[in-house]
Amino acid sequence: MLSIAEEIMLLLLEDEEGRFIHVPELSVRCVLSGAVLMELALKNKVDTDLEKLFVINSEPLGDKLLDPTLAKLAATEETKDARYWVEHCATDADQIRTQALTSLCEAGVLEKKDDRFLWVFKTRRYPIRDGKVDREVKHRIMSILFSDEIPEPRDIIIVGLVDACGLFRHLLSEREHKGARERIKMIRRMDLIGQAVTSSVREIEASLALALHPPF
Repeated sequence: MLSIAEEIMLLLLEDEEGRFIHVPELSVRCVLSGAVLMELALKNKVDTDLEKLFVINSEPLGDKLLDPTLAKLAATEETKDARYWVEHCATDADQIRTQALTSLCEAGVLEKKDDRFLWVFKTRRYPIRDGKVDREVKHRIMSILFSDEIPEPRDIIIVGLVDACGLFRHLLSEREHKGARERIKMIRRMDLIGQAVTSSVREIEASLALALHPPF
């Protein structure tokens, strides 16, 4: 089974040539941070309430994607809320993104390809090798939005994170997005830790936007 961060990276792919949808970098960083925190929650390593996020089992998982964040959480004696950890772990988003893409390449889902622009500037793409996996992820999430079925816990998390970074605007037509809004809101309310993390992502983005564009 793919991790939440890996599935988020597949949803961010714009085409089979390995180019990514343009989503604000801060949004992606916060969402990847939230994805790892939520994965740790699903594996009963962390939990949260309305005021704090805390470790309940610090034993490493042997997972290169999750263990660095778990160790960081376990090493902190102070009690912090979900927003703090989303923002704090977002500083590790480059490593999370790289590890998620590396794992997808090792699994044969993507391949890494370096291109040269004007023979000097290097760009990196991740073309899809196994389109079945990519289509399954996107089809599963889309089908949840347009049905009455109760989603699995990890799909509730993914819907919340995808919505938090505005990715549904790229994955759906304007009409589809408008029709799915109430369903998305309902799904987001199904999980407490998911609400805490996705709300934190939104608050961080709003705070940055206000700092960059003050009202006066």
